Amino acid sequence: MNRSTNAAREPWNKGKLVGQKTPLRLKDIWAIRVRLQLAGKIRDLALFELAIDSKLRACDLVKLQIRDVAHGDRVSTRAIVTQQKTMRPVQFEITEQTRTVLEEWMQLAHLRNDDYLFPSRLNGSCHLSTRQYARIVKSWVTAIGLEPSAYGTHTLRRTKATLIYRRTKNLRAVQLLLGHTKLESTVRYLGIEVDDALTMAEQTEV
Repeated sequence: MNRSTNAAREPWNKGKLVGQKTPLRLKDIWAIRVRLQLAGKIRDLALFELAIDSKLRACDLVKLQIRDVAHGDRVSTRAIVTQQKTMRPVQFEITEQTRTVLEEWMQLAHLRNDDYLFPSRLNGSCHLSTRQYARIVKSWVTAIGLEPSAYGTHTLRRTKATLIYRRTKNLRAVQLLLGHTKLESTVRYLGIEVDDALTMAEQTEV
């Protein structure tokens, strides 16, 4: 192949944002929350709140059933699910704010124990697909003026984990909450810088 052609060829990722998706800031969370509340989008609000609380991957979040998070018409304070990627169980908290909107959504949609928490509105699909979920996330961030290419479904998974880490610097806790098997995975996932790690080490006496 001609070398000049190779030299002129642009890299596949030129002009594109690649790698880890950016977590939401607190002001972003509130901006999206308020917009959904004002618009009366109960399903989207329930999806948004649970995505942040659960820290689940998209493939696990969309497949949640009522019985995974609730007993009858009452949503539990904690839940446990088996992750599709690792086949390992992971636990997560469901805050009061999230429980309230989930219960409202369940009642509004007349959902029962064996139903999917977020049924698909498309024929032939039992539950919301990861692709549909991704489009919804893009619409949320776009609506508050963020660059959509920098955000995705992993944004919601990373958001609370990142906030917890920044407040506590407790990597082990975040590892457990994310269901990572290795601490190194959590370090990479959070994008912890070397300087940050060294600062933590300097503050630890042995």
